[in-house]
Amino acid sequence: MTDLEALRAYYAEELRAVANLQSEALVKAFAKVPRERFLGPGPWQILSPGFEYRTTNDADPKHLYHNVLVAIDAERKLNNGHPSFLAFLIEQLALQAGDHVAHVGCGTGYYTAVMAEVVESVGNVTAYEIDAGLAERARENLSYLPHVEVIAGDGGEMDPGPSDAILINAGATHLRPVWLDALRLGGRLLVPLTIDDEDDGSQWGRVLKVAHQSQGFAACFVSEVGIYPCHGARDSAFNEKLQKAFKRGDWKAVKTLRRDPHEPDDTCWFHAETFCLSKLVIE
Repeated sequence: MTDLEALRAYYAEELRAVANLQSEALVKAFAKVPRERFLGPGPWQILSPGFEYRTTNDADPKHLYHNVLVAIDAERKLNNGHPSFLAFLIEQLALQAGDHVAHVGCGTGYYTAVMAEVVESVGNVTAYEIDAGLAERARENLSYLPHVEVIAGDGGEMDPGPSDAILINAGATHLRPVWLDALRLGGRLLVPLTIDDEDDGSQWGRVLKVAHQSQGFAACFVSEVGIYPCHGARDSAFNEKLQKAFKRGDWKAVKTLRRDPHEPDDTCWFHAETFCLSKLVIE
């Protein structure tokens, strides 16, 4: 084992501990995928706890094998994503070999590669990136994985086909119908629902998990989140409604996602024309 392979293995074990990972395949994927391939040549800019970037002393990839945020574009505050948080989200998708995964907002493709390793060559990953420059970088970075396709465009408008798992890697104010339509029976969707807080300019919210069951869609919030906005899935009216819903503090009451037409009532936590996050339990 080379020094770099040893660092990756240690990093994967760190993520296992911090994110409480139960999937051995996921831990192995983090130990295998070369993070430096997806971040360009160093030195790199790493986000400090004070939310300021510091530049690594040199271009040694060892700096990347810690549970740290690394900038893709510091001017836009666009980062590669916090490894333990993304590891937690990927674990929530319960990926298996052979699954088809859709990854919306893939950036430069690092976490796409991790998921591709978990589903193996018998599965496949369809990755979307609305930023054409990032999509091109992701396509090149992921070229060594033939079971990954990168598409430049709005992942809320394009149908990925029947999917076992969908990860939305940016903050939305609402769910796009294509994401729900694509979920196979048994499929899982993770989407950060976030608001623009006018008081302090921050963007925060919670990650919604949706599971397509035979009786309907089960839904619950699994984590708090602060994340880059999902262009194409933000709306000022939804933002206002979502902000009011979060401020009520009863987000744990969400149990299902309804798509049937109905009038809003006391069981509706967040009611919209195309979906409703409901307090009703699937029977």
